[in-house]
Amino acid sequence: MRRGSVAVVGGSIAGSAFAGAAARLGAERVVVLERSPGRLEDRGLGICTHDDRFAELVDAGHLAPDTRRHRLTVRSWVTREPDGPGDGPHGRGRLLWAQPFPFHSHHWAVLWQSLRESAPEVVEYRLGTTVTAVGNDGGGGAWTEEADGVRTPYDLVIGADGYRSVVRAAVCPQAVPEYAGYVCWRGSFDSALLAELPGGAGVWPEEECITVCYRGGQVVIYRIPGLTPGTTQVNWVFYAPTPDWLRLDGPTAVAAGALTGRQLDGMREFAERQLPPYWAGLIALTPPERTLLQPVYDLATPHRTAGRLLIGGDAATVVRPHNTSGAVKALQDAHAFEQAGRRLGAGSWAPVLAAYDRERTAAGRELVGMGRTLGGAQVTSAPDWSAMDEPAMAAWWREQLTGGGFGGHALGRTG
Repeated sequence: MRRGSVAVVGGSIAGSAFAGAAARLGAERVVVLERSPGRLEDRGLGICTHDDRFAELVDAGHLAPDTRRHRLTVRSWVTREPDGPGDGPHGRGRLLWAQPFPFHSHHWAVLWQSLRESAPEVVEYRLGTTVTAVGNDGGGGAWTEEADGVRTPYDLVIGADGYRSVVRAAVCPQAVPEYAGYVCWRGSFDSALLAELPGGAGVWPEEECITVCYRGGQVVIYRIPGLTPGTTQVNWVFYAPTPDWLRLDGPTAVAAGALTGRQLDGMREFAERQLPPYWAGLIALTPPERTLLQPVYDLATPHRTAGRLLIGGDAATVVRPHNTSGAVKALQDAHAFEQAGRRLGAGSWAPVLAAYDRERTAAGRELVGMGRTLGGAQVTSAPDWSAMDEPAMAAWWREQLTGGGFGGHALGRTG
């Protein structure tokens, strides 16, 4: 019977969503094992959800309708003119295209907190718990091993432990993230600091997402809800060439607060050379402790289950951020798992895992393909932005969408 105990390795958005799904499917005990010892609320990154995908997740019961979010309606693509005359009075850059953009933005921690608060009572969170290995026990169950060497048996182990997943190493050890050849610098700060820029915050409308294009990369900038209701933060993602000092010995990142002053100065100087003045100044406002570096990877696993082990979220599929689908992908993985259990009724976990594997493995491959297409078109093989105008931009964008998946697939879609 689908009862017993379930371990979820990783307590972020994917882990919280899977924990709730497992509890609703009848698990008597769900233990979320999160290696971070501190407050996950401290994670300040921004994420976006397409309006339609958000509505679907609310209707399906995975998100609360009053989840705090910031409305976005337009994505303005801009570029810096070689000699600056088209950058405008406040240095915003030359407008290439005002693209309709029906999305909402979220503060990672606010969205995570909403999921955490809605968790069923049987879900237990254990912070500061490092899982070093997992496996099947040969008798229809699974186990986790922690840093002290102690193994704990479970009826099912779910890996939601990110792109360096321990659980993925057991499910499909041949699958490793592949470096895309460029990085993204990321940062966030309180919107009140925009007053320090020439023209202040009024230069940049509240509902506008900005994409600044330059040869070899781009910067995506938008507001997100602050941790305190009624406040907003600025969130930016700066796609750029690999810094000379970065050593890639495996999937890695440089956490907020760990970058040196010299490394940060190099990034800011690069921004000044490539971006219109307003947006370069915005990046420079970001405190060092709120700036981090993430090399861009992607990965599509050949399968997502092995015995009583299952992977979801970034543990199963690493998609380049250009898709604007990361949070949706994680929640839809958990939804597919739960819906498989509801369709199959009472019984063992095995058929649920098989149905989940069939649906989400195919969808994950398509999302990875879309991310690679977008990364090529917008970064590694981008057009000459100085020659682009609105008709050319619209045509260029349509060419990128042939595979589908921007903003995430419609909920429940298979294949």
